[in-house]
This record gives sequence, C-alpha cells and structure tokens, in this order.
Amino acid sequence: MPISHQPSEKPTALIATADGQLFYGRGFGATGETVAELVFNTAMTGYQEIMTDPSYAGQVVTFTFPHVGNVGVTPEDDETAEPVAAGLVVKWDPTEPSNWRAAENLVGWLEKRGRIGVGGIDTRRLTRAIRQQGAPHVAMAHNPDGVFDIEALVRKAREWKGLVGLDLAKDVTCAQSYHWDEQRWAWPDGYTKRSEPGFKVVAIDYGAKRNILRCLASAGCDVTVLPATATAEEVLALKPEGVFLSNGPGDPAATGEYAVPMIQGVLETELPVFGICLGHQMLALALGAKTIKMNHGHHGANHPVKDITTGKVEITSMNHGFAVDAQTLPKGVTETHVSLFDGSNCGIALENRPVFSVQYHPEASPGPQDSYYLFERFAAAMAARR
Repeated sequence: MPISHQPSEKPTALIATADGQLFYGRGFGATGETVAELVFNTAMTGYQEIMTDPSYAGQVVTFTFPHVGNVGVTPEDDETAEPVAAGLVVKWDPTEPSNWRAAENLVGWLEKRGRIGVGGIDTRRLTRAIRQQGAPHVAMAHNPDGVFDIEALVRKAREWKGLVGLDLAKDVTCAQSYHWDEQRWAWPDGYTKRSEPGFKVVAIDYGAKRNILRCLASAGCDVTVLPATATAEEVLALKPEGVFLSNGPGDPAATGEYAVPMIQGVLETELPVFGICLGHQMLALALGAKTIKMNHGHHGANHPVKDITTGKVEITSMNHGFAVDAQTLPKGVTETHVSLFDGSNCGIALENRPVFSVQYHPEASPGPQDSYYLFERFAAAMAARR
C-alpha cells in the first residue's frame, strides 16, 4: 500500500518513489511526466546553474533552501544551453523575481524548456528519506487537472534501471570540437574575451560547465574542447601543453570504456593533466583505481574538504553520486583531499608528475571560490615545462 504525504489543497503534481511513497504538491513549469533519480542539493544560491549543470542528467533535484526563483533567470548564468536536470522540487512555490539581472521568471523558463517543477513539498522530510534510504528512483508528474495513474507511476519508478552502468557523457558532450576564449564574470564588464596567447589546453567534454572553461581561460589557457569520445591520437595531434578532463554525469565505469584508453594514452606523455568531478573519476580509473556508487551522493555548496598535503580545509561545491574508492588507489597515486563529512576521496595526484584531479568543483558556480587556485596550479605546471 503506498504511503501518501498529501497536502490539504488539491494537488496538481505527484512524486512516486519505487518503494511506493507518494508526495503530492503543486506543479509548475512544464506538464507531463519524468522518471529519474531523486537527489537533494543544499546550496543557498545558484538554482539556475544547478539545473543547467550537465552532471545532473538523469536526476531530479530537491532544493533544501526554500527560496527558489526569487532572483529569476538570466542567460548569463546558464552552464549549458538548456536545462539538463530532469526537474526540481521545492518547499515554496517560486516567487516573482526581484533582481536587476533577471531576464525572465523561473516558472516560464522551466515551461519553455520542458522541465517539471513541484512546490509545496515537505523538502526536509524528503531530504531525510534520501539520506536514510539512499537516492530513490522516482516518477514525477505534473497535471493541472490533478488526475494521476498512481499504479503506473510507481511501476515506472520501479522499472527505471537507474544510473549504475549508464553512460550519460555521450548524451551531454559536444557534437564537435570548438574553441573557448570567454573568461570569468567580473564587474563592471561582465564576461570578457581572452585575446593574448595562452597555454594550449585540450579540454575533454564529458559534460563541461561553462564556468569551468571560463576559469581555464582566466588562468591563462587557450582552450580547445573535444567530445568525450576523442581518442589519444586526436588529443595529441593538437599538440597541447596540458589536458583537462571535465565534469559529467552517469556511471564513471561506463564512460571509462572509451575514456580510459584515451587518458592512458595521454599519460604516456609528460603532459600536465587536471580533472574535475567525472574527470577525476576517469583519471582514477585510468590509473588503476575503482569507483563506487554512493548512498545519496554529495550535492551542495558547503562541503568541507581537507587538503591532506597542507592541512588546509576548503569549503567546496560538490555534485556527484559516485566516488573513487581510495582503498583501490595503486602505488604511486596519492590521495590528496578527503571529505570531512564522510571521509570519501576528493582528490588524487600522480607522484612526481603534474597529474592531479579533485572530486569537487573549484569553479564554484554556485558555491565558494576557495579552490580556484587549482586552475592556477594547472597553469603553473604547464609554465614549468616551457
């Protein structure tokens, strides 16, 4: 028998979990249905960046911060051209925007882009359930008439196979290579173009966020972006001074089927390599480690991470449902960072080589900028080889 959490007013949206729990709410944005993994994000800002982060492919995001929609949306804050997250869940319905940068409101933006939103949900209760039971598979529906086929929704949630074994990088990567020269946003000019010569960097797009590419450009890199399926021969043919491995969604082991051989080919050279998020996991796999599925993942902009090499603690932005198993790191690969929430691996480095990666997001967007120095470290590694 399904367990129902139903509001007093007539609901127009429903979240059905694979174990039969039903969460009723008020729908907004697009109508219809979607099936995905349900996660929660603790960030207090940046809902637009989160919804357009390719790493959220196949996931519905529950926001623990109740004020969502209050600053509207603007094309400047998109991390990719269209929303990638399957939908969002909030406690209070989005308000009209009150911000000088707002170009439109969140509800209309979601509707135009085919993404479902659900408000009026007890997000604290939902978040506790995710933490205790793991990220569930859900079917989420929005129908203004309030009519739902509950049995069908629960069945769809149960039948969804989930993210394990799923390669989503191919779905979100670029179709062809391109050049990137836009730098980080700065007052009063906004985004500016990089014009001077820089370090030739090839960035592998497993689902790259725009602000990561901007950070590379601002750190002195002349960036060429290649699709996730690029080979080592294609990468090295561009004669890069460094190779960057981007963030992205899905099961790293599945993406590793084609990404690992490319990375291993690059590692046969002495080129500096820097990875973030899925790129971190890809590098670990290429070096011989393994990855594991987490109970509910890390999603937020307030995650404390300790740099083992310096003892410094950084507050970081995170978004990942898989992690590198530190117990499987081979000899010659050092664990450099750990989460202070659960001790999970957050960084590795290859001994005596300019090859390193982190699980978290040093570009923030949204989140703190404690870790921007990693882009400068990558640039310094390339400068040392000139």
